[in-house]
Amino acid sequence: MTITIAAMPAYNESHSIADVIQGCKKYVDRVVVVDDGSTDNTVDIAESLGAYVVRHEVNQGYGAALRHCFEAARNLGASSMVIIDSDGQHDPSEIPKLLEPLRDGFDLVIGSRFVNGNGKNVPIYRKFGMKVLDVATYIAGGLHVTDSQSGFRAYGKKAIENINLNGTDMSAGSEILIQARDHKLKFTEVEIHCRYDLEDCSSEHPFIHGPRVLFQLLKDMEYRRPLYYFAVPGLIMTSTGVLMGLKFLQDYILGDYLRFGPTLLMVMLTIIGAFMIFTGIILHAISRMIFINEQIRR
Repeated sequence: MTITIAAMPAYNESHSIADVIQGCKKYVDRVVVVDDGSTDNTVDIAESLGAYVVRHEVNQGYGAALRHCFEAARNLGASSMVIIDSDGQHDPSEIPKLLEPLRDGFDLVIGSRFVNGNGKNVPIYRKFGMKVLDVATYIAGGLHVTDSQSGFRAYGKKAIENINLNGTDMSAGSEILIQARDHKLKFTEVEIHCRYDLEDCSSEHPFIHGPRVLFQLLKDMEYRRPLYYFAVPGLIMTSTGVLMGLKFLQDYILGDYLRFGPTLLMVMLTIIGAFMIFTGIILHAISRMIFINEQIRR
């Protein structure tokens, strides 16, 4: 028997969660609510509507709530899972659109606000920040998508069994994509719509959310792609130092004298840049060894 569930992290969503649960129940077998330490009656409403509720005694963060969504899916023996926001930003009637590609063999379906020319209603400042994070996610994990921060996604059995989140904050969405690449999950994107006219929206402010996610992606890049993290900046610094040195040498041959400050800068750029290149190469080799060992253990 195959079970399809809809799971949603929730934190003080008593104003919206009833409509979201009722909307989801039309398209799935079970609804899971992971309450992240709500202080209102979110849990009471969810339980009264028959949802399977997982409770956090204190607020642990979006990533921790997502982790328990996956754990609940495994405990319930779900063959597919849709994760949707509980604040009403996503339309439950679009759930079938996300589930359909799973039947065609995809492991992960991302609801994108930008695919097929969509996203005209997304505020410009949000759109810019999302694109920066899309690029950072690609550099860190090598997975190219149009909406790396979408919280509206569908997961097949292979994804449910293999994705295990470590982070607790809003960077979990990017972490899932990086793990999807590690586990060679087959993915696609479908067009979805998102509301930005809601007053009581639970989303973290984009000027806080964006830098946090970017910082976490940089940390992941240090481990997963040290050549990008160390060697590329090192190559730029070394190249700059060498070009400065050639210019200074030309000036010296033509009778000019070497200035102490620029010369010291040239030497420092060249030495530090070369050190970063070798560091990146060594860490890349170590990273590959760790990755290969993890694959063997699996």
